Amino acid sequence: MATFLSSLIQPFCGYNRGGTESFKLAVNDYHTYGQKMNYHSGKLDEARMQAHGESKVGFIKSLHRNVCKAYAPSGISVGKSEEDRQVATYLFRTEFGDLVNVFVGKRGSGFMVNIEISSSKLASIDETLLLSWGVYRSNSAIVTPNFQSILPEETIGATETPFVRTSEGKFAVELEFDAKHDPFYLSFLLKYPVGVHSGSSEIKSHRKTSFSVPVGFGRGYPSPLGLSISGDGSINFSIFSSTAESVVLCLYNDSTSEKPVLELDLDPYINRSGNIWHASFGGASNFVSYGYRCRGSKFHENQDEAEVCRILVDPYAKILTASIPKTRGRGLGLPSKFLGQICNVPAFSWDGEVRPNLPMEKLFVYRLNVKHFTVDKSSQLPIDIAGTFSGLTQKLLHFKKLGVNAVLLEPIFPFDEKDGPYFPFHFFSPTNIYVPSEASISSLNSVKEMVKELHANGVEVILEVVFTHTAMDGALQRIDDSCYYFVNRVANSEGKSALNCNHPIVEQLLLDSLRYWVTEFHIDGFCFINASSLLQGHHGELLSRPPFVEAIAFDPLLSKTKIIADFWDPQESLPKETRFPHWKRWAELNSKFSNDIKELFRGEGLVSSLATRLCGSGDVFSDGRGPAFSFNFIARNVGLPLVDLVSFSSSKLASELSWNCGEEGPTSNIEVLEKRLKQIRNFIFVLFVSLGVPVLNMGDECGQSSGGSVAFKDRKSFNWDSLKTDFGTQTTQFITFLSSFRSRRFDLFQSRHFLKGENIDWFDNNQSPPEWEDPSCKFLAVMLRADKEESGSITENPKPQSDIFMAFNASDQSVSVALPEPSEGTNWFRLVDTALSFPGFFSSDGEPVPTTSPVTYEMQAHSCTLFEAKSFND
Repeated sequence: MATFLSSLIQPFCGYNRGGTESFKLAVNDYHTYGQKMNYHSGKLDEARMQAHGESKVGFIKSLHRNVCKAYAPSGISVGKSEEDRQVATYLFRTEFGDLVNVFVGKRGSGFMVNIEISSSKLASIDETLLLSWGVYRSNSAIVTPNFQSILPEETIGATETPFVRTSEGKFAVELEFDAKHDPFYLSFLLKYPVGVHSGSSEIKSHRKTSFSVPVGFGRGYPSPLGLSISGDGSINFSIFSSTAESVVLCLYNDSTSEKPVLELDLDPYINRSGNIWHASFGGASNFVSYGYRCRGSKFHENQDEAEVCRILVDPYAKILTASIPKTRGRGLGLPSKFLGQICNVPAFSWDGEVRPNLPMEKLFVYRLNVKHFTVDKSSQLPIDIAGTFSGLTQKLLHFKKLGVNAVLLEPIFPFDEKDGPYFPFHFFSPTNIYVPSEASISSLNSVKEMVKELHANGVEVILEVVFTHTAMDGALQRIDDSCYYFVNRVANSEGKSALNCNHPIVEQLLLDSLRYWVTEFHIDGFCFINASSLLQGHHGELLSRPPFVEAIAFDPLLSKTKIIADFWDPQESLPKETRFPHWKRWAELNSKFSNDIKELFRGEGLVSSLATRLCGSGDVFSDGRGPAFSFNFIARNVGLPLVDLVSFSSSKLASELSWNCGEEGPTSNIEVLEKRLKQIRNFIFVLFVSLGVPVLNMGDECGQSSGGSVAFKDRKSFNWDSLKTDFGTQTTQFITFLSSFRSRRFDLFQSRHFLKGENIDWFDNNQSPPEWEDPSCKFLAVMLRADKEESGSITENPKPQSDIFMAFNASDQSVSVALPEPSEGTNWFRLVDTALSFPGFFSSDGEPVPTTSPVTYEMQAHSCTLFEAKSFND
């Protein structure tokens, strides 16, 4: 017999339904009674409940016939209607150890409640046992005055209804209610006479409190968390909170309503399993959105009543709807800015979609902000398309021209618009601001259409995600701060917004979010911002095996996607020797690559560091991963754009490792401008000829500037007209050339494994060994010898591969470079010299180098060169 053993501390049975129309609900809990009962037939006087003057208590007629009809032996109903089978059963224990069975079910358009008591102590009592009962409402209530609960002042007396005594010594009573008054809790006590002159005595639960059961709604289920709608239309609500002493489910029947039409207190002993609060409604509900209030937490001690009573959004809501008014006000009763929408996620046709499933070593990643990418009028897109997910797909030609095959989107979760996309407040839905209507359903479909279109063009979609902190307000705060946030931690936590990712509950939330984005939106991978914080435990301690990071690495779904750690520690809170635990599955944004290349080309780095980065950063990725796990970049997503790295270098930008090339900010000095142009070319060149995955920021191809600011608010929207400038034209063409060259020479520049030592030779400018540890040495040359035995597959590149020679001069002096002898039958062809003027500084066919002996080439200051050994017949 499936029963729910529970007795209540207090009748948490309050609700405020407001003025909504009545609706009919079916209880969906199937804790079915499994014992045949026999009762004497009889009649009792009608007892009428005066709640709004309409609910009624039905006559208890022929209990033997009625009860046995509703509840068949072994919990199986034979020949019964569907309503008869929709019964919830609750089992309680009195303070004397007696069992109280309560059955709640549908009957016609209303509800019936059957209460049965089995008691050896009561069997000898001749007088009738009484049920003293009532229902609690915020605006009207009928309850026993001495119930141990907090009741409004307008509470009136309880109704007393006599039990019918059965031949087996049990007592039973049936109550009937109209559906128009549901949902509510029925609270009751038992009364029996203890003597002729001694008055009556109450029987309470074993907790010395009243009994309470829900009517018009179900107990619900703890799993899955969030909102779930079954095939028959029944709705289940479930939310985790270990600190809340009470949880109020707030329901709206109009998304424009300022206040909920129904506030239902969830009973802590009926509607809670462990630390999960839950409730269910039938399929006839007319509610459209919902939220929660969490009360009684010790973390609310220093908050005013308005803050405590604020309505919170469900962390697991799949669709959000904006509440009204759309303000930041915090008055009592004001809803949160967003609520969960009560509906299923709309179906989407993925027919014909083919996921690219590109190997990581083949990727060329373009990082962008969805809104900034096309919102500028220079995009020439319609106003309802500009700055949206749809607008991104309208610029596929730009991706194809550059050779981009993966886009890295800045966070698209709902975020605090004041602080920017790196401060999310929800993890399961895309933001509404990237669609014309700012509607949640439209946003869902727009993301899916965008992904499908990009996949059709061979472009993968990777999302930046921020799981280390949330928006300062309106996120997970006040649901369970002790689990979700580092509430006791001060260092490096952004107040109440630092997320405790390695707590089991938070870990589950984040894993569920990631899986949802892969299955529902077909996302190809994720880049985890501030990944250094993912290594920290509840008290800020460094974890060698952080549960969240490890769980992703071995998750059967997530481990097959691109998982990238932005392992940047801006606060330097971790020991220098800390490595990101990867289990040979995690890739990383290579901040060492960025730092070393910028240091060298501003005249302060070592050529040994350059060599390490060119070869795939073996100091980081030789521990079982390889260079394909290195996502290389020059300009950070939260730093200076590429053009500003060579234009600004004030003291406040010291961490950017930038160099203004002689003058700060904008200038008309031709010498400075030429130097800056060469530096930008050098950065782009090194990015593409290094082993690893090149990552280019939106706008770096056309000189987009933030005016020397690293603040997100100072970032400019992409100016499509700048692509037509001289700088935009030559830089875009240079990137196109390098991405094409990189693909053609996949054997050397797109290797999943490190190159063999015999395939690499390092030189100084005179072919002597480099001065690796000499800080004054700013020149390095390298010969990459193609593996003649593995010349490439027939389908990818049937021609034999040739040798490559590259030279890097970061000094402020020109250098005469001695080129090594090319292989027999070939000659050196110069493909790139970043010091030359456009269009001659790069060429697909290349310019032959004179064959004088020895072969030398004059390199200018701050420049890079690339030579390929080819025959004149190639």
